[in-house]
Amino acid sequence: MRFTGTCYRAHDPRWAFKPASGDGAAIKGARFNPKGVKTLYLALSIMTAVKEANQGFAHRIDPCVLCSYDIDCADIADLTAERGRAEHGVSLEEMACSWAGAFAEGRRPASWAIYNRLHPRGTAGILVPSFAPGTEAGDRNLAFGRGDRICRIASTCMIQVVGFLRISSPGVECVSVVNCFPRNPSA
Repeated sequence: MRFTGTCYRAHDPRWAFKPASGDGAAIKGARFNPKGVKTLYLALSIMTAVKEANQGFAHRIDPCVLCSYDIDCADIADLTAERGRAEHGVSLEEMACSWAGAFAEGRRPASWAIYNRLHPRGTAGILVPSFAPGTEAGDRNLAFGRGDRICRIASTCMIQVVGFLRISSPGVECVSVVNCFPRNPSA
């Protein structure tokens, strides 16, 4: 399917200098990407982005950079409904697995098999339900496996960071995106 729309991510400030890289997820791996595979995880709403960043700790919001992205991308596998999952050979149980627990125990998370099946088919990303604590039925995420397909994705997928908010104590600062991102991790 083709996905066109605005998505959001609440970034750890350490990654504000590379808001579309997926480098953070590549360090250890995450729900849908094995270690070493750059993956950009985005939410379809601001509230889902905040829920994902806080992972169930609603009483606190760590400092973050809330980015918005304009997305226009073909080759997205829609795994939000049973029909799409069946088409791509994916189960809800596999998607919802305790990936962090498996990883901590030295096992390969079941959800990484989704990447193994869809990556060779040329899938640019997946549209999935959010599995963060406190999410509701309509909360959705879009994950782009950046890996070795970064050039291919660049030719079929437009990801443009359009703005961001710096969220920290004591408040929120709105910032224009034009030439404003730090250029390196020490900035």
